[in-house]
Amino acid sequence: MPHFSNTTLPGGKKTSVLARAMASTKAVSLVFALLPLAATAQTRLLWGDLHLHTNLSTDSYATQNKGVGPNEAYRFAKGIPIYHPNLDTKVQIDRPLDFLAITDHAINLGIDVMSLNAHPLLQATERGRALIAATQGDAEQWPGFMRYRAPDGDRAALMEEVFSPEMRAAGWRMQVDAATSHYEPGKFTTFYAWEWTALIPGNNGIRNLHRNVISNASSPEEATQFVPFSNADSLDPEDLFAFLRSTSDRTGTDFVAIPHNSNISGGLMFSENDADGRPITARYARERMRWELLMEITQVKGTSETNPKLSPNDEFANFEIREKLLTGQVVPPTVGDYARGGLLRGMAIEQDIGENPFKFGFVGASDGHIGMSSVEEANFLGKIGTDAKLSVRAESQANGLVFPAWDMSASGLTGVWAEENTRESIYGAFKRKEVYGTTGPRISLRVFGGFNFNSRDARANDIAAVGYRKGVPMGSDITAAPRNRAPSLLIHAAKDEVGANLDRVQVIKGWIDAEGNTQEKVYDVAWSDDREMDASGKLPPVGNTVDVTTTHYTNSIGAAQLATVWEDPDFDPALNAFYYVRVLEIPTPRHSLFDALALQLTAEDTGWPATIQERAYSSPIWYTP
Repeated sequence: MPHFSNTTLPGGKKTSVLARAMASTKAVSLVFALLPLAATAQTRLLWGDLHLHTNLSTDSYATQNKGVGPNEAYRFAKGIPIYHPNLDTKVQIDRPLDFLAITDHAINLGIDVMSLNAHPLLQATERGRALIAATQGDAEQWPGFMRYRAPDGDRAALMEEVFSPEMRAAGWRMQVDAATSHYEPGKFTTFYAWEWTALIPGNNGIRNLHRNVISNASSPEEATQFVPFSNADSLDPEDLFAFLRSTSDRTGTDFVAIPHNSNISGGLMFSENDADGRPITARYARERMRWELLMEITQVKGTSETNPKLSPNDEFANFEIREKLLTGQVVPPTVGDYARGGLLRGMAIEQDIGENPFKFGFVGASDGHIGMSSVEEANFLGKIGTDAKLSVRAESQANGLVFPAWDMSASGLTGVWAEENTRESIYGAFKRKEVYGTTGPRISLRVFGGFNFNSRDARANDIAAVGYRKGVPMGSDITAAPRNRAPSLLIHAAKDEVGANLDRVQVIKGWIDAEGNTQEKVYDVAWSDDREMDASGKLPPVGNTVDVTTTHYTNSIGAAQLATVWEDPDFDPALNAFYYVRVLEIPTPRHSLFDALALQLTAEDTGWPATIQERAYSSPIWYTP
C-alpha cells in the first residue's frame, strides 16, 4: 500500500513524511488531507501558460493554423469549446486555465490575417494590394507571408512597406484588444505580451535566443503606448533590455523577459560573454537581472533543465531531450544551454564581478503554434497546425522533418502562488519568483527555505503558514547561516488531483567549492512505498503499472502527497549555493504511445519510450554567505 516514507536526515535524525494518511489510493480522484493548506495561506495556486502562438504569428499561419486567433485561444483556455478548422470538429480543454499570455512573434505580427481581411493599411500601398491579392487568390493554399516572395522579386521593399510603424501598431492592436476583452479579474487573467525572436546564425546552424516579454500594463491605453520590439529591430539581447528600460521609464510599464529553449541556443543563452563576445560585466549582469527573473525550463521543444551528458550522476536527467537546433542540426550540449548549468555559471561569474547574471526562477509553457494550450499526453494536439491529423504525424516522423510531432513534448504549465487571480497579483509572483514549472500535470508544490525548520513542521496543519513565518518561499535568498546551522527546506508536494501518484521528491543542489569549481548533487529526500536506499545511496525504482497495449495505468504505487523537512548534509557556510526541488510522478503513458495505438503501431515505431515520468521544478532558493 502506498504510504509516506520516513526520510533519514543528517546525523540519523528522522522526519515523518505524513504517516500513512489514507487507507487506499487506488482511485484517481482522491481527497487529500492537506489540500486545504494552500487555501489557508496568504497565497493560492493558479495555473497558466506563458507562451502560446496564434494565427497572428507568421510561422503559426504558415504551418496551417489559419483559423485559431487570439479570441479563440482565450476561449479555449477558459474551457469554452472552439472549432478546430484542421479537424473540422469542436475541441475543449478538460480543465480551464487561470491565466494565459499569448506571445505572438513581434516580427510581422498579424500580417497574414490583415492580408486575408484586406486591411486598409495594406490596400493603401501597391505591394500591400499585391499581398492581399496573393492571399485571397488561393486562401486555402496560401502558405503565409513567412514564405512569400514579392511579385517583382523586391522582398526588401515589401518588408519595408508591411513592417511600417503603422502596420506594426495595427498588428499589436489586435493582440491588445483580445487580451483586454478576455480579462476577467478574479476569474481569468490575460497579459499584454509578445515574443522577441532572435535567431543567431552560426557555422553549425541557427541558434535560439528567444524571449517572451510579459508586461504588467493594466489597460489598453497603457499597452498601446509602445509597439513590441522585434528581431527586425535587433538580434542583440542588450538592445532588447535597452528598449524595455526606455519604455518603462517613459510609460511606467514594467516587463519580465523570459528566455525559452535555452537547450537549442548553441551555448549562447547562458554564455560567459555578451552578444559581442566580451566577458560579462557587472553592469550587464544587473541589467539582465532587472528583466530576466525567470526562464522556461520545459516546453514542447524539450527540457532545458539539464542534459545527461552534463549531469551524468543524475539518473533522471535523460528526459525529453532535444539536441537539434531550430534548423535541425545536431549539436553537443554545453553548460550555456541548460538551466542548471546557467545557475552554476551565474554563481561563478558573481564570484569574479560581484553580480549574478543568471539568478532566475522557473516556469513551464507550451510554445504551441496552434492557438490551443495543449499539454496533456492523452489529448496532445501537437505543436503546429500540420500535426492535427495522426497520419501526418506518422509521416513527419518517417520523413525526418525538423519538428516531427512525436519528437515534441506535451509540455508545460506554470504554477503561480499569488494572492488573487489578477494581473497585479500574478505579475507580483513573477517578480518575486514564487512560481514553478511542470511538464503538464498540476502537481501542487510548496518549498520554503530557512534555518529554523524542524521535523514537526512537515506535519503542520498549515505548512504554508509555517513556511512564510519561519522562512522564505521558492525564488528567495537566505544569507549568513547561524553558527552550527545548515539550511533546511520545508517541502510539500501533492499529486494532480486527476493524475498520477508521486514517486519521489528530490533536492538539486549546486555550489561553488573552495577551489572555485562548480559542483552539483541530487538528493532523494522523500519517497513513496516501503523502498529503502541501497548501500550506495540509490533508491529503487517505484515500478511501472502502464499497460502499453491500452495506455491504462493504476495508482496502486506511489503516494498522493509527500512532505518533509530536509537539511543540507554537506553544507559549508562559506560557500555559495542554490537549491531547487524536483518532484517526479510514477510512470505514465507518453503522448506518442496514444498515437501509436490509435494507428495500430507500437511505441518502438515512434522512436520514443512508451512511458515517461512527468515532473515539477520549483524555482531555486539561493544561499549567500
